[in-house]
Amino acid sequence: MKLIVFLSLFLFAQTLFAQQDKIKLGVFGDYTGQTSSFGISSFSGIKMAVEEINANGGINGKKLEIVILNDEGKPENTLFVVTKLIEEEKVDFLIGSPTSTNSLIAAALAQNAKIPMITPTATNPKVTEVGDYIFRACFVDSVQGEVMAKFAFETLKLRKIALIVDLGSDYSKGLTDSFTSNFKKLGGKIVSRQFYNQTEEDYGQLISAVKKTNPDAIYLPGYYNQVGEIAQEVRNQKMKVTLLGGDGWDSPTLFEIGKKALDNSYITNHFATSEPSDTVQNFVSVYKKLYNLEPDAFAALGFDSVYLLADALKRANSSEKSKVRDSLAETKNFNGVTGKFSFDENRNARKPVYMLKVGNGRFVYNSTVEQNILN
Repeated sequence: MKLIVFLSLFLFAQTLFAQQDKIKLGVFGDYTGQTSSFGISSFSGIKMAVEEINANGGINGKKLEIVILNDEGKPENTLFVVTKLIEEEKVDFLIGSPTSTNSLIAAALAQNAKIPMITPTATNPKVTEVGDYIFRACFVDSVQGEVMAKFAFETLKLRKIALIVDLGSDYSKGLTDSFTSNFKKLGGKIVSRQFYNQTEEDYGQLISAVKKTNPDAIYLPGYYNQVGEIAQEVRNQKMKVTLLGGDGWDSPTLFEIGKKALDNSYITNHFATSEPSDTVQNFVSVYKKLYNLEPDAFAALGFDSVYLLADALKRANSSEKSKVRDSLAETKNFNGVTGKFSFDENRNARKPVYMLKVGNGRFVYNSTVEQNILN
């Protein structure tokens, strides 16, 4: 009897030690569904970073363990999977989601549980406003909206812009608001505002309405599936306007759908594969070897999110959630593959914005805008 009790206690102690010897990362996103390219790329970057860190001995003597759940990009699924990660899997930290609408749901759950959460790519300002345990590795919509407004007015000399907005996306609406206010402030004019939803099957009437207003360009802050189809319809109706967008365009699938209709468009983004620094080029090289693909911004931001957390864990010299939260908030001059950045008082990354031009089925680096020159 004593032997049985001893063995039971020994096995329990082993299990407890094994758990304490790991740091569990709850990772969630859309790995199937409308915007699955975002989730897959983000997780590829996350996985690459975790494997690198573990190969180099882990953090504070502990290895990182990923617990990954698919929310299919559906808000109701995000509620379920994040609750499961927190209550059943007992994760220490959360990384996700790629999209703003789902990140808002996850943020409320993480804040309530006092679990630090980093969203790699959710750009809506409301995400970090949920509470002090929520961080983002990307810049916010207001930043890229302002950068694109200035680029359109001052560099491209555009004066009349039509807006095409995804009605069901907090991301699209946030970018539209920022772009509109800044473009008007510069002296530009918004000549049309049209809306669509992600299940739209025919964009003919929408583009006809835009065409009547004779814009110089169309600002289209949506996701790649719909952007590709809308671009095709714009060219089908013989419109020669410049198309402008944001980081939601960043997917190889965009070019499969939009093809040549996207040429000579411009987007704001978090990452440029052609940026010449050793940090970027080493990341691109290793990523290509692992996945036989060129990394996009979602992969780069997923990668940076893990290293941001690792940096905070090392500086805190602890896995205690409140201490890591404080350490994350104190991040200064973090040198990531998406640029050198610090967190502001709202836990948003102050970092460079890359302007990319679309041509021949790829994004080409155009210029860099540092946030400290913005209003």
